[in-house]
Amino acid sequence: MTGLGAVPGIADTMAWLDEVPLRRLVEAGLEMSVPLPPGDRPLVEPGTEVVPGDLLLEHVRDRRVAEVDVRTPDGDRPSAGSRWAPAPGRRRHADHPGDGELLAPVPGKSGRWRLVTGEHRAQTASSVGGIVVEVRLGAMIRLRVEGLAIRGAFAAGASARGRLELATDPFGDLRPGGIDVGRTGSILVVGARIDAEALTRARAMGVRGIVAASVAGKDLRDFQASERRQRAALHMPEPFGVLALDGALKRPIATPVAALLERLAGHEVALLVDPPALVFDAAGVDLPDVPPDWVRVRSGPNLGAEGRLRELVGLRRFAGGVHLEAARVDLDGEAPMDIPLADLERLG
Repeated sequence: MTGLGAVPGIADTMAWLDEVPLRRLVEAGLEMSVPLPPGDRPLVEPGTEVVPGDLLLEHVRDRRVAEVDVRTPDGDRPSAGSRWAPAPGRRRHADHPGDGELLAPVPGKSGRWRLVTGEHRAQTASSVGGIVVEVRLGAMIRLRVEGLAIRGAFAAGASARGRLELATDPFGDLRPGGIDVGRTGSILVVGARIDAEALTRARAMGVRGIVAASVAGKDLRDFQASERRQRAALHMPEPFGVLALDGALKRPIATPVAALLERLAGHEVALLVDPPALVFDAAGVDLPDVPPDWVRVRSGPNLGAEGRLRELVGLRRFAGGVHLEAARVDLDGEAPMDIPLADLERLG
């Protein structure tokens, strides 16, 4: 007997594979959101096709709220979300701070509206190609993305685009000294974990994004605080994002995901923040084959270990006297081990 039938018990187990949660290796038709807070002006409409680098919106960096008189001789009634600007040639003063987006009428004052405005504007470009699905003023722009996506657990920073490079192996950690200007414009795959110091160094060296299996909560908070300071600076920084594939607890990148990232090295990819994902063009990229009985431990004492599913063994007693449905798994070539089904995941 050959193939999966050669594994003891696997023929009977195959019907039960659905008991192990399935995580998709890649997804198609992903939809992403770009923030469009009050005051920002969209530069696209629903149905617009965009390519990487196309402008999506004009962002107000020093957003503030002012009151303006919007009464006009012809009696037009404004609406929330519409754009407003002072009449041409009208002298600007405190009552007329400039153009912006009408937010809401001022209670008890006829013709007076609150206006979201600001002096400093910056244009935001798309990091992906796709079609604009929705433009919701004061909320977001939603796009249906072209290409395939590797989903992550969470992301921070801003969506970015760059050349994918492997900085370490799937088990490694990237130290600040390993990042230099030669990485400018790239999105780095850094292995198991990266800390806040290395993230700060990467952004300073012109790196566009970081992909890691995990980012600790403290390092993520430190990075987010640093990112807010960067965004408040006079000069608008280049977009920089961080993608954690699995979460906050340290573990290596899953073998099938690592194999796919190796094949993507040197290709242009996009790192998305909402949703957290890495998007790439599928043309010319062969997806790795994942055996149907391949499993990975996603929680518990064997976190991050991988192996082959041998058989389901029913209820087993684990630490604390808890009885759980379990599977027998060959982990990393070691002796078979019984692991709760809820601690396992498949990729497919």
